[in-house]
Amino acid sequence: MSQSTGARHFFKELASLIGATVVVSTNTGKSLTGKMQGYDPATLSVILGEARDTKGNLFHRILITGHTILELVKTEDPFDLKGLAEQFEALFPPGEVRFLEDARVIVVLNKVRVTEQGVEGTGPLADRIRKVYTRFVEEQEAKEQGAT
Repeated sequence: MSQSTGARHFFKELASLIGATVVVSTNTGKSLTGKMQGYDPATLSVILGEARDTKGNLFHRILITGHTILELVKTEDPFDLKGLAEQFEALFPPGEVRFLEDARVIVVLNKVRVTEQGVEGTGPLADRIRKVYTRFVEEQEAKEQGAT
């Protein structure tokens, strides 16, 4: 049986949370904050890494079963892929940088893909793009530290 469009979008959103800091609230009254490591699509159970509860207890890895999860919230600001795409547009000829907002991907010269996780590709073009990506990430981190 094929998944509905809504289900595909749901699981795409859930998958995008892998590696992000999330807060999971449970129906047992617990709340844990940690990096989402993975999930089970059948049960919607999640695994958090380096998770802390409200008492400050640290858990290297914790599995939270789907039937106990009331809410899962991403706590980090979204990565500004649109801003990064604009920086690439200033470096390349018009039309050679495509920002696929729904897929959260930037494609440069139909050869190199850029996501929140980094640059996919090898060679001089990918290296050039990787330098821009790294500088952009460092600038964003500096802004966040300056704001806190």
